[in-house]
Amino acid sequence: MALDVRREAAETARSPRPRRQITTAFVVSRIAVLAVAAAILLYAVPPLVAAGSWVSLGLLGAASAAIAYLYLTRRFVPAKYLVPGTVFLIAFQVFPVLYTVTTAFTNFGDGHRGDKAAAITAIETGSVRQTPGSPEYALTAALRGDRLVFLLVDPATKQVRVGDSSGLAPLAGARVGITGKVLSAPGLRVLKAPEAAARGQEITALAVPTGDGVIKANGLSRAVEGKAALLYDAGCDCVRGDGGPWTADESQGYFVNAGGEHLAQGWQVNVGLDNFARVLTNPTISGYFAGVLGWNLVFALASVLGTFALGMAVALALHHPRMRGTRVYRIVLILPYAMPAFAMLLVWRDMFNRDFGLINQLLGADIDWLGQVGTARLGVILVNLWLGFPYMFLVTTGALQAIPRELTEAAAIDGATPWKAFRRVTLPLLLVALTPLLISSFAYNFNNFNAIALTTDGGPFPADSPQVGGTDLLITYTFRLAFGAGGAQFGFAAAISVFIFTIVAVISAVAFRRTRRQEEIYA
Repeated sequence: MALDVRREAAETARSPRPRRQITTAFVVSRIAVLAVAAAILLYAVPPLVAAGSWVSLGLLGAASAAIAYLYLTRRFVPAKYLVPGTVFLIAFQVFPVLYTVTTAFTNFGDGHRGDKAAAITAIETGSVRQTPGSPEYALTAALRGDRLVFLLVDPATKQVRVGDSSGLAPLAGARVGITGKVLSAPGLRVLKAPEAAARGQEITALAVPTGDGVIKANGLSRAVEGKAALLYDAGCDCVRGDGGPWTADESQGYFVNAGGEHLAQGWQVNVGLDNFARVLTNPTISGYFAGVLGWNLVFALASVLGTFALGMAVALALHHPRMRGTRVYRIVLILPYAMPAFAMLLVWRDMFNRDFGLINQLLGADIDWLGQVGTARLGVILVNLWLGFPYMFLVTTGALQAIPRELTEAAAIDGATPWKAFRRVTLPLLLVALTPLLISSFAYNFNNFNAIALTTDGGPFPADSPQVGGTDLLITYTFRLAFGAGGAQFGFAAAISVFIFTIVAVISAVAFRRTRRQEEIYA
């Protein structure tokens, strides 16, 4: 009988089923990769051809050919598995980091999004003022192919003309309604009201040149003829007009006059280390940076250690062999983790309300929880503890199940107390398994924007400094500085993000190094 069992095991080992299953999975993955590559190629080629981006088109074609060659041959088997992961790593990790770093060296933001030519066009078209006595045209937006055009009806002659960035031309065969709107026109597609509203910015930006000025939209149904109050002069590389001349400052990317004022519209340039220097030298920023950083570290550490301690304590209690009803307890305990975090943060904010909050009602107190720095910080830590401990409970439960009970039983036989067995056996083995997760949790909580923005919004704010609040983290402080009343400053925000990334990376690197030493001890 034993011989028959061994023969059956040998035949099973020689069976082609495992190989067939692996081959099928490999074929499916190959088809999936080729299908995705083909879909990207078909989607990207038309816009690249239309834009004349031949270099990008060539790179895309070369990449597609390389992928096709790799997955249609039987060679380079390891590369077939490494390439998809490498592509995703570059697309979702390497590229965003590099893009953020390069943006930190520019003035990219509101008013500095395009090049100099686009800035000049925006300045001239944005300064158009209606010419006195000029007619007001009935405007209808239409498309010639995919290009936006204006259909203009003269109120005096009822003549219909078509205009775009190249000028005006008469239009025959157009059908005009009783309100003056063009209903149809040969060779053109008249935009309906929702379509025109969706293209509102494009309609506002379009300027139709005439002999004496330009025609611009005044809303979505009227257009007027006017002249630009600001005009670019290539001879002096300046903008002439009201308050000018405005001379181009290539180092900062805007036009500035003799009084030091600059036009709102500029262009994107490389500003070197100016954004980083602003963080370190501007007193309104650097003066509060150290304080915000200190609270940021306290918040992240308290969140990680608190959630880990509470989650581990609950996991140990439910892991005890005498514990009953553990399934029910586990379902109840993971409810905070299963609920949407943003909704729970808003609920907690209302619970901390001084006037009608549930906490004050239960305590019979009149505490302004979110109006004082100490209680506000305690409140956000407690909220984050409530939201985060179920995750630590789950991962600790899994790690405890991987620790053999024989180890703790052996410690008990050797005379160790339960506390000493936990401290010398269970806890070190837990930390070996969970330290990487604790480090990632620290990095997450260091940049936990929602926990602050949805509960205290960074407050409370002192009367002498409305820019920085008592519970602001670096990420919320950065958001207020870069995207506050002054408009979006993406370059400046990217510079502060580099500082934050460096701080988190250094702390994580030190922690991982200590983790490796710990693994060597308990290996």
